[in-house]
Amino acid sequence: MASQFCGRTRREFLWQAGGGFGATALSGILPTSFFRGQSLAAEGTTPFRNPLASRPPHFTPRCKSVIFLFMYGGPSQIDTFDYKPEMKGRDNQTVKVKTFGRGGHKNEGRIVEPRWNFKQYGQCGKWVSDLFPHLGQCVDDIAFLHSMTADSPIHGSAMLMMNSGRILSGFPCLGSWATYGLGSENENLPGFVVMLDGKGGPISGAKNWSSGFMPATHQGTILRTQGAPILDLNPPPGMSRESQRIVLDHLREANEEHARIRPGQSDLAARIASYELAFKMQQFAPEAVDFSQETAATHEMYGCNNARTADFGRKCMLARRLVERGVRFVQIYSGGAHNDDNWDAHNDIEKNHNFHALNTDQPIAALLRDLKQRDLLKETLVVWTGEFGRQPTAEYAKGTGRDHNSYGFTVWMAGGGIRGGVSVGTTDELGSAAVEDPFHVRRLHATILHQMGLDPNRLSYFYSGLDQKLVGVEHVDPIDKVLA
Repeated sequence: MASQFCGRTRREFLWQAGGGFGATALSGILPTSFFRGQSLAAEGTTPFRNPLASRPPHFTPRCKSVIFLFMYGGPSQIDTFDYKPEMKGRDNQTVKVKTFGRGGHKNEGRIVEPRWNFKQYGQCGKWVSDLFPHLGQCVDDIAFLHSMTADSPIHGSAMLMMNSGRILSGFPCLGSWATYGLGSENENLPGFVVMLDGKGGPISGAKNWSSGFMPATHQGTILRTQGAPILDLNPPPGMSRESQRIVLDHLREANEEHARIRPGQSDLAARIASYELAFKMQQFAPEAVDFSQETAATHEMYGCNNARTADFGRKCMLARRLVERGVRFVQIYSGGAHNDDNWDAHNDIEKNHNFHALNTDQPIAALLRDLKQRDLLKETLVVWTGEFGRQPTAEYAKGTGRDHNSYGFTVWMAGGGIRGGVSVGTTDELGSAAVEDPFHVRRLHATILHQMGLDPNRLSYFYSGLDQKLVGVEHVDPIDKVLA
């Protein structure tokens, strides 16, 4: 190996070695102006550009950031926000109703009436289940979409559709499209952050926050609220920041020399730039999750002092701290692993939903109130959804379990230029399918992109001979009935 370098200069040796892991933690020292002046794209003529550099929107945006609350497993719409008083007193009646879920196609079923009472909240008088007493206080800031539809009643493909607009893997997710279209306003933290449930990740795993055919810089970064915020981020033991600076000085010298000798042929600066964010996150990620900066009242508001709400409360508090720091897209999962570890209530709807709603109700309401009191809600879009809803009839001969329902379910949005205190779309009297203003998941995606100042029918990425779009090849309009 040593003989290969015989006769070469020290600078050329450093240039050859510079693409290794030594550059990983060192990249943040170089100023942005250095990369702009020294590095070129692969064809040797176009100046290098940070792929996460902030970009102008297509038009004036209504929001800067998105917080996407994913209730993994599929919450039941008729037990949460889609009030169906006609079902009271009809428990165990057999009705003709077409359903399609894990159990396949059925033409009739046994009614499981909603297990919780509903009451009206706010000036808009929105009916909300007793599962969500805290969120009920926020309904005047929320737009409810009761007629969302999707293409699949199976968790894996349905989650991919809610995240990427396709039931197949390999496509960029919504957060990736947001950072691709707009970049990030924060150079010290990822533009797209994902927080998973402590019980584990969702089915399909990392495909749900993948950048697909886009560069890996647009994929989601897993962030934790306890311990090391990002795994495998710190440099190897024994490597001090002073050592990093010395090595980087040599790398910079080697790159400048190579750029002088072989202009347009060196990609060392681009490679260093790709690691720049990792170096900066070593310093700034721990600060972002330093909850000691928050007041005792804030901790109490998010439920961080309660064992049941503490985990999701910390995630919601961190989401607010991240959007304050310019992070573009934050996704939080409620529920992980399988069965009753998430909202997938196949056996006992009461046991399942009581558990997950109690864990999330107070923290989510606190997030909305906290954003509002800090004047951040108007520029932060908050979205609450599962991959689908649940059927109004029982899945089995006994019990109160509900199967999956992609024919009509509820999603809500708040902030970011969304009209508060409105309900759009309806399902039938049982809540089995959308009947008025059915909205496909692509309409939800189009609305989110639109509020961020991006034209969903114009934002594209050329791949495999096509101008790929999050919303597909056909024109898709945002849901104007919820736009302020």
